[in-house]
Amino acid sequence: MTVTVRRSLGGVLVEVVDDGVGGAALDAGSGLRGLADRVETLGGRFEVWVPDGGGSGVRAELPCG
Repeated sequence: MTVTVRRSLGGVLVEVVDDGVGGAALDAGSGLRGLADRVETLGGRFEVWVPDGGGSGVRAELPCG
């Protein structure tokens, strides 16, 4: 698993990528929809994807003044 936290233009980027079986989805009842809702409420963006080679990735971009 890789966890990255860095400052981006006007905000903070948090990214978590694992090498598991994959299949993470916002609508799969895994709690990711709740995380996305919280990030979006703060004016940020939330993304879920499956990297090449398997696993799952989630990225949250949050505004930071």
